Amino acid sequence: MKSDTLQVGSFTFNWGTQTYIMGIMNMTPDSFSGDGIIARGDSLDIAVNQAREFLSHGAELLDVGGESTRPGSALVNADEEMERVIPVIRALRENFPQALISIDTYKSQVAEEAIKAGAHFINDVWGLRADENLAQVAAKYNAPVILMHNRSNPASVEVREKLGGAYIGAEYQNLVEDVKRELAESINIARKANIAESHILLDPGIGFGKTREHNLELINRLNEIRELGYPILLGTSRKSFIGFTLDLPADQRVEGTAATVAVGITRGADIIRVHDVKEMARVAKMTDAIVRSK
Repeated sequence: MKSDTLQVGSFTFNWGTQTYIMGIMNMTPDSFSGDGIIARGDSLDIAVNQAREFLSHGAELLDVGGESTRPGSALVNADEEMERVIPVIRALRENFPQALISIDTYKSQVAEEAIKAGAHFINDVWGLRADENLAQVAAKYNAPVILMHNRSNPASVEVREKLGGAYIGAEYQNLVEDVKRELAESINIARKANIAESHILLDPGIGFGKTREHNLELINRLNEIRELGYPILLGTSRKSFIGFTLDLPADQRVEGTAATVAVGITRGADIIRVHDVKEMARVAKMTDAIVRSK
């Protein structure tokens, strides 16, 4: 690995020694999983209570997002996105000063204001390729960045009731090598902006511009993405490829998510991004006991 550890505030990530848990906090009205919260009025209390629950069950990171990335979702401008996420980040910092917070955005303006409000990480679903200024923001504030692979194209998505969106037109010459090459392009953007090697994390982009079969293959071959030398975040929670595999809606995908988490950890995942923190923290702890025991 490029670095065995990452120091953020007083917390140290020791890669390879355990799996870390990122809890998903969707400050949106249209999350695919039905857990979206709008950060206005009493919803701030809802967000704080959700964070408290996540932290009590073992989450090390809270990932706050204000724009849904599900296929066919409406775009949100920076001002509206900030209206959704900045009050939440401030409330989390006030109530949980030791908690690590990630801002899930691809917009440099949102990321900068989020960091000023107390966020530590930038989680970019477009791997620094959607906003040329985002890399500079990360470097300016020495913020770790999660670079996700993404070939999303709404025109290639089929949306089915109950199961959600499935990519039917995603084409790759060589799935894993294509993903690795495109992640390497994002890494180069980070390097050119002088983002520290230790501050780069990768996400293979499960569900983003990939068919059900692509997603299953990527999880099984996650160790090959790990060969790039950076920590890996795996985000499979409740996603539609699980629904299409099991023929189940988003609120019935806990067991399917658990299978992806367990296999992902055996293939080298360092962080899992999940909705069901209590259940997946237990899955991760048990899997760690098997594959990371010494």
